[in-house]
Amino acid sequence: MKLIIQIPCYNEAATLGITLAELPRQVPGFDKVEWLIIDDGSTDNTVEVALAHGVDHVVRHTRNQGLARGFMNGLRACLDAGADVIVNTDADNQYNAGDIPALTQPIVDGKADIVVGARPIETIEHFSPIKKLLQKLGSWVVRVASKTDIPDAPSGFRAMSRAAAQRLTVFSDYTYTLETIIQAGQKAMAITSVPIRVNGDLRPSRLVKSISSYIRRSIVTIIRVFAIYRPFRFFASIGATLFGIGFLIGLRFVYKWLTNEHGYEGHIQSLILASSLLIIGFHTILIAFVADLQAANRKLLEEIRTLSLEARDRNHGKEKA
Repeated sequence: MKLIIQIPCYNEAATLGITLAELPRQVPGFDKVEWLIIDDGSTDNTVEVALAHGVDHVVRHTRNQGLARGFMNGLRACLDAGADVIVNTDADNQYNAGDIPALTQPIVDGKADIVVGARPIETIEHFSPIKKLLQKLGSWVVRVASKTDIPDAPSGFRAMSRAAAQRLTVFSDYTYTLETIIQAGQKAMAITSVPIRVNGDLRPSRLVKSISSYIRRSIVTIIRVFAIYRPFRFFASIGATLFGIGFLIGLRFVYKWLTNEHGYEGHIQSLILASSLLIIGFHTILIAFVADLQAANRKLLEEIRTLSLEARDRNHGKEKA
């Protein structure tokens, strides 16, 4: 059994050495433990620091492509390197590397496909109240969309089996954390969480450039989560709301028209508004059906991708034999 610990990096020379110094080379249940970094277009000496600390694999991007792309390219490289289990952690040493055995144990025991490390959010001093609130909101959205029970969905400290890594596909360019959990829930993977410890803050978060930016990106991410993974419910809810409001305004117009001796005079604006809302609501409901069909098509494409990766593994095994 081979474990590969991957770390997405972007200009992490100042903190990467500290992170790598804490990583284990032996983990219960594994014959070999290797390290891999994804250099996401760094302009400092991140790669040199990594190699000096004994990193086994380096994936390089010629330009910065974002955390989500780095995560996915790291998974592909880990799979190509023969990883049976992959652990993802951050280069800023946020997560306590001593918890990696606890993170991988449910997979080693065959009880889980993906394990997410749950941070003690309430006790993390460098998290602002608004960030703690958004962390909770994001986790709640993921639980609703994925039908899983992961208390800390934005946590990047996670382990996954080879089979799980082959089935994951991230569409977002911002972050991978929410999407991967939702996909795991939709694809009936066994996903669980374990409590983990965190270290002191070494640098400001790269994802949270400002509170306003974090709020905006979080809202956009949450909306996209529902639109991509619960498209029928998302668009049908909007359409039904608009149609219902238009219907009520239309009833009001009919009532005024029947009880007003001047007929509909003075209430034509209500009729126009009601008609517009009814039409928009009806078309949004139609979009819900189209989006649901597209979601079904996306699932088929993802399944084809998974089958092709599994077939490649089988052929590679035959070549070795």
